[in-house]
Formats: sequence, C-alpha cells, structure tokens
Amino acid sequence: MSRYLKLLALLLSAVLLVVACGGDTPAASPTQAPTIEGPAPVEEAPTPVEPVAGGDAVFFSTQFVPVEEQETFRAILAEGGFDVTGSEEGPLIDLVLAGSQAGQGTIDVIGALHGTYPPLARADAMRNLIDLAEDLSDSRDFAPAFLETGLLGTDDFLHYIPWMQATYIMAAHTDAMPYLPAGADLNNLTWEQFGDWCQTLLDETGEPRCGLPHAGLFNRFLQGYLWPSFTGGMVGNFRSNEAIAMMEWARDSFWPTIHPQSINYSFMQEPLLAGEVWVAFDHTARLIDAFNADPDNFVAFAAPAGPAGRGFMPVVVGLGIPADAPNPAAGEALIEFLTRPDVQEAILKELGFFPVVGGVDFSDLPAGVALEAAAVTAQANAANALPALLPVGLGERGGEINRTCMVSSIVST
Repeated sequence: MSRYLKLLALLLSAVLLVVACGGDTPAASPTQAPTIEGPAPVEEAPTPVEPVAGGDAVFFSTQFVPVEEQETFRAILAEGGFDVTGSEEGPLIDLVLAGSQAGQGTIDVIGALHGTYPPLARADAMRNLIDLAEDLSDSRDFAPAFLETGLLGTDDFLHYIPWMQATYIMAAHTDAMPYLPAGADLNNLTWEQFGDWCQTLLDETGEPRCGLPHAGLFNRFLQGYLWPSFTGGMVGNFRSNEAIAMMEWARDSFWPTIHPQSINYSFMQEPLLAGEVWVAFDHTARLIDAFNADPDNFVAFAAPAGPAGRGFMPVVVGLGIPADAPNPAAGEALIEFLTRPDVQEAILKELGFFPVVGGVDFSDLPAGVALEAAAVTAQANAANALPALLPVGLGERGGEINRTCMVSSIVST
C-alpha cells in the first residue's frame, strides 16, 4: 500500500474512532480576524479533502489557503522539497485531536495562528519543541518575544516555533522629524515623548498633526499598546492604578493633540498621503500604501514604550508538531526550512508576512515593504518588547473586550 493510501486509511480510522466513542470535539478557539487585521485572509478557506505529503512531511496550514497565495507558497516550499495542504482552523484542530485520541496521528506539521494552539495544548496534543528551538537558535536568531508566546504561559513547554508575523507600527512623514523632542530617539521613544512630539507639532504648525484610526482598529491600539505599556498587561491589569494614571494622561495630555478627524479615520494611509496627518499608528496592511507611494518621504518606527515595557500586538503564526505525528523528523526538517532567513525573506517579499528571525536581507524588497519590515523587526526584538496577544477561547464573548476598551476610552476622554 502506498504512503498516500496508508494516510487516508489512518484518517478514516481516526474519524470512525471519534464517532464510535461519541466524544464531543472541542470547539476551536477564534482566530485573530486575519481578514481585517492581517494580510492573509483564511476564514473562508475550503475544508481539505485529502492531505498532500510534501517530501516526507505532511504539512497542514491555515495560512496561504486562497488559490493564488497557495500557488506562491507552494513554489517557495518546493525549493526545499516540501508541499502543503490548506485547511480551515476547525477541521485542522479536529484532525490533530482525532490523531491524539487514536494514538496515531496523520499530520507531521501544522502552521496556524497563535489562537489555534491553546485547545491543542489543553489536550496534550502537541510535542514540546523547546529542544528543536535551541538547536535552530545556533544558526538563526529568533525574536525572544515570539519564542515566549509559544510557551503558552508555561515555563518549559514550547508548543510551537514562531514562523511569521503581522502587527501594528507607527508611521511619520519626514516633515514631522524636525519637531521630535530634544534628545528623543525615534527608534526608542516613550509614550510621554510621543505625546510631547504631538504637542510640539500642534504648537509649531498650528494644527494637530498626529492621528489615530478611531473608526478602524483603535481597539487594538488600546489593547496591545497603551494598556500593556503602562500596566504590563491588558485583561489582568485592566482595573488598576496604573490604568487610571494612563487614561488620565491620555485624556488630559495626549488626546487633545490628536487630529479631530481621527474619529472618522479607518485607514491611516489615506490621511497620511493627503497630508492631513504627519504621524500615525495603524496595522502594517493599512499603512503600506503610503510607504509604497512615497517611500522617500515616510519613515516607519516601532511603537513607543511605557513604564511597563514596549507593548505591541503581534499576529503570530507558529509551526507545531502533533504529539502523535507519524514522521516528526520530517516535520523538524520542514520547520528548519521555513525559519531560514532566506525563506523568511521570500515569504515577506511574495506573501507579505514579516519575519520572526534576524538576518533577513531587506535590501531587495519593495521600498515600502522594506520600511515596514525594519520597524516590525525593531519592535519585536526590542529589549523591553512586551507582546500582547488577544485572549483566546472566549467564543461569542470575544467582542466584549473590544466594547469594554472602546467604552473606557470614550468615558475617559
């Protein structure tokens, strides 16, 4: 029997076992809304019909599922002798859990958003990759903040190795640079310095020049940037003295310097290009048009830091090996391939996701992408980097966090 027929037989056996036992399949945790907040939409992907074995590794991914993206990704994988099967998050979780329950899995590697892994971790369905990460670190530099996210709150169990990321950064027109506070370093700003910058721009030009996407992803600005930077977290420290001080600063000192049209801004690239705003915050996908259209007159930089650190919200994609993978060695080979700096560069250039390792060559990238890539890398590798991932497993109540943050911001301002 060929490897493919064996694989299909194992899949069928695992599914029959789950049905026969009458077990409930754990619900998939929500993804991080990639259609809106990340450059690679995945939610409308077709359910996989059968797995495709790439080289010796069977690789399922929730990323790059649309036909054009998958063709591009497969061309990159082919350089290493690998292939991929696209999948929605729910069916992928079901397959991994079915293999775990049967004691014999069918997948060697999964590529998925951070939020996919907690239900698999609760079921002990993933291998500990901490030794593999240490081995790979001899030849590449992973962003420490992203290695930490793969621990899922544990001390020594790495559920996934970081693969790629998207995030939110800052943008500024070069006209704003002369107004930076004296002694301030653009790549190492504090939020207080950023507020001073916005105040100086208002005082010296007579107009508010800083803008925020209040009609867009402003909730992420609060959840991933202000709250963590000032309090060290978002959910656990939502009600704290530090949060009160932060919101009072935002109300009294920061918000009065923000362009009043921010209440209507959904994408900051538009007011940046129109000259209404000189300094802004937004998702990389919602700033890229400005950087591509006029790369010589815009700069990208990491988000400022607060007393607790440089809070930022990454959309992290990780590579994991199921506990009952039939060929874990092949899975490790695929992870080694996908985390090489040159492969990370190809994914950035061709597919728009940013690297999680150092040593990536940005010299041959489109100018706008290169600007963003440098800021994304600096933000993730900052010594005081504080990644703030959205909580997972909230189901239908996930939207309550967004509403709570927005109501708090309205009340405080």
